[in-house]
Amino acid sequence: MSKTNKPRRAENEAIAKARYIKGSERKLNLLAEMIRGKLASRALIDLEFSRKRMSIEVKKVLESAIANAENNHNLDVDRLIVKSATVGKTMVMRRFHARGRGRSASVEKPFANITIVVGEGGAEKHKTKKAAAEAKVKDGGKAKPAAKKAATKKPAAKKSAATETKAGE
Repeated sequence: MSKTNKPRRAENEAIAKARYIKGSERKLNLLAEMIRGKLASRALIDLEFSRKRMSIEVKKVLESAIANAENNHNLDVDRLIVKSATVGKTMVMRRFHARGRGRSASVEKPFANITIVVGEGGAEKHKTKKAAAEAKVKDGGKAKPAAKKAATKKPAAKKSAATETKAGE
């Protein structure tokens, strides 16, 4: 009766991992930050047009997570969002570089791991910029709530009363 210490995933989540990606975890984390919380389809597009070398590897992992969600968990691909993208450090290859006067300097070649979890979420939560712009046009560009309007009028009234008392003195 041995218990495993693996974290349990929800039924509406799928996971994919990549190990030993060439590059530092700090650089890989920049790509992970870029896709966290986005719709999976939008994250794929962002990775496709990213200029970073490691974006190709991250895109492969994200595609694998989407395929896992579709085939293993029967999730709707159009509603998938990137729930988490975690990056970890793994091995560092150490090499030497010849320097002047018979000396040497060490060169470190880091590797990193990435884990991407996608889950089914509401696509209605993630409005596109176009949908937000259309909503703003419908409101006439005036999206101030009534509470803010009232709050802006009250200080103006107090200010005018204060200036009248100073002028009356």
